[in-house]
Amino acid sequence: MTAPHATVAVLTYRRPERLATALEALLPHVSAAGAGLLVVDNDVTDSARPVVERVTAGRTPVRYVHEPTPGIAAARNRALDEVAASGSDLIVFVDDDETPAEGWLATLLAAHERYGGTGVAGPAVPSLPGRDRWIESGGFFTRPRYPSGTRIDVAASNNLLLDVRWLAERGLRFDEAFGLTGGSDTMLTLRITTRGGALYWCDEAVVEDPIPAKRFTRRWVVRRAYRVGNCTIRAEVQIAETAPGRLAARMRGLGAGVIRVTGGLARAAAGTIAGHGSARGIRTTARGAGMIAGAVGLVYTEYARAARSPRPVGVPS
Repeated sequence: MTAPHATVAVLTYRRPERLATALEALLPHVSAAGAGLLVVDNDVTDSARPVVERVTAGRTPVRYVHEPTPGIAAARNRALDEVAASGSDLIVFVDDDETPAEGWLATLLAAHERYGGTGVAGPAVPSLPGRDRWIESGGFFTRPRYPSGTRIDVAASNNLLLDVRWLAERGLRFDEAFGLTGGSDTMLTLRITTRGGALYWCDEAVVEDPIPAKRFTRRWVVRRAYRVGNCTIRAEVQIAETAPGRLAARMRGLGAGVIRVTGGLARAAAGTIAGHGSARGIRTTARGAGMIAGAVGLVYTEYARAARSPRPVGVPS
């Protein structure tokens, strides 16, 4: 059998119901495109295996592998290794709780044919579990979108196509230092674009990203804003090629963080006084605080498994 041109990789960790729904939705796309489908289980035990076997019984074959090393970066690297070994040219990362829109995979593949380059990213449109005016006014779940064909510098891996061979030739992988903090996709895509690779946006290749109710809280979104700021600066420091370059990245991050914190606090206060809310100011402040922490070397481990991670400085408990 010849290897499929592309393989869709689903990384999963203890979400059996959502994984089953995602696989049901992905199978028609994979079958229509003649692509492969890979599930990487990042649990300590192979807990997702029964789900994969049940959903795919008698249908399009799905490869299942178990990667017990904790952290999404390890699971992403296992996916890269498996896809490269299978002979596929392209890997398409998608989360285990997402649902693709009509024509999603075909559209993503067509965009890669059209634009070329190292990869193509598409929008993951959040589906919110309820209404909270404060969260919505702060834009905490607002994600940037661009006209199709726009070159981008960085991308998330929740809807991302990458050229496996291009990465392998340059020895690029997900940095496992970011495995339990988040941000390994930011790190890799920044490395791609700083080393001459090209990433493009395809606005029509949409997946729906349902937000769990436990994340639809003010406390969670503020902590996430902090984590994003923290990981962004850590990534920029890491990709610097020299010690002076890393110092310069730290100083830029520190300065940008101070500006965000100062401006965010002022905006929050003004919004409270004017009566139109403090949410955007709080979001800016939290992200700035995370940037400052990242610049001075503090790491916020959002996805710690063995123990509860400490409350980050500047973020409400």
